[in-house]
Amino acid sequence: MKILIVDDDRRMVKTIYDILKVKGYDPIIAYSGEEALTKVESEKPDCVLMDIKMPGINGVETLKTIKELSPDIPVLLMSAYVTEAQIGEAKQHGAYTVLNKPIDIQIILSFFALLRKEESILIVDDDPNFCRTLKDILQSRGYKVVTESDPDKVLGHMEQEYMLTVLLDLNLGNKDGLDVLRDIRAKYPSKPVVLVTGMKEDMTDVIDKGIKIGAYTYFYKPFAVESLIDSIKGISIKKLQSLLGEPF
Repeated sequence: MKILIVDDDRRMVKTIYDILKVKGYDPIIAYSGEEALTKVESEKPDCVLMDIKMPGINGVETLKTIKELSPDIPVLLMSAYVTEAQIGEAKQHGAYTVLNKPIDIQIILSFFALLRKEESILIVDDDPNFCRTLKDILQSRGYKVVTESDPDKVLGHMEQEYMLTVLLDLNLGNKDGLDVLRDIRAKYPSKPVVLVTGMKEDMTDVIDKGIKIGAYTYFYKPFAVESLIDSIKGISIKKLQSLLGEPF
């Protein structure tokens, strides 16, 4: 994963570069807004971490041009003096947020890890064909996927791995899917759970109960995979915002 670091403070750039390199990322360096724009076009980074106050083109102006060149690149701005006006302007032009310097490197690493899809998606369903097909599709999109048919083992998976979300079938043989949802909610109150079911006509009340318990959303089988992936992307964005201090 390529991360473009943009700052005229060369010592800070080197520090962040070295940390990212050790963590297995592919950091790229630019010391000005002008150089950053060149690197965006030539290197095609996956994310940009950029200072606001720089000689020449400042970070916000550079952000505007980056978003014209590559609208989907996530951009984080940073500044030693962050004001609400700066944050508002940055977000208006497509930045995730503006971070205070000195930046919290653990927050940055967590942010990048989520972008790199290091957290798993847990599919809980007793239909092996459904699990296999959906797992293959999600893995082809770069997600890590774990499947489980036994509802009593769900919490065990969640204790062992970082889960981005859980896709939970409501019909799991001997155990009610809503009971599994309640178990998840009791231990992981904010973990996004997406409900799925193949019985649309008979499950309206159950779906309503699931949403009240705290399910993120729901899908009726068969569903459009792109719609599911859009929901997963939405979960990722909300978690990224949460890492940066916004409510999830």
